[in-house]
Amino acid sequence: MCAAVALADRSGIDAVSMRHLAQELGVVPMALYKHVANKEELLDGMVDVVIGEIEPPAGDPNWKQAVRRRVLSARQALLRHPWATQVIESRAQASPVVLDHMNALIGTFRAGGLSADLTHHAMHALGSRMWGFTQEVFPTSPPPADPELRERMFRDVALRYPHIVEVATAGAHDPDSAVGSTCDDQFEFEFALDLILDGIDRLHQASWTSAPAGGRDR
Repeated sequence: MCAAVALADRSGIDAVSMRHLAQELGVVPMALYKHVANKEELLDGMVDVVIGEIEPPAGDPNWKQAVRRRVLSARQALLRHPWATQVIESRAQASPVVLDHMNALIGTFRAGGLSADLTHHAMHALGSRMWGFTQEVFPTSPPPADPELRERMFRDVALRYPHIVEVATAGAHDPDSAVGSTCDDQFEFEFALDLILDGIDRLHQASWTSAPAGGRDR
């Protein structure tokens, strides 16, 4: 699995196949089938390798800091393996390694005194952030390379969508950001994570529970 991860890190996930991996290892492709049944099983194992790099719980009595540290460790693992986001999203079921990660995260909430009810909703709120990435609804295409076309595009967008441009240009700048060239990807990730954890903590301090049918507590 580590050889497959290294191949994906070096050449991208599309380069990973049983044939290419066999070439990397200097064996015939059929030799790999003694270890994995097919490519899907290989991808499952690659995800396990990445998830295995996430920092385990350290017994921090502050559940919010412990969850934050673990999620940011997951993010660092994903940054080391950029292809992993795509593969994690494509998995049809969770492996024992993936379930161990989820179980440990849930255990951190519960050890901090959060109810099973609130923890259930907290895990939904975290969503893909527990794996170290954020699912973006509208990916941003790069602007044209030609300066004149780029300037014209920005001018047209500013005229038609002034509020979007105003907000987009108000953030910190990171040209390599996954959420657009005007966004600092790491800052945006931590900003959203802290909002979620602070909100969960507020509900915990208020002894919040899910409302019965017919309404929700505020």
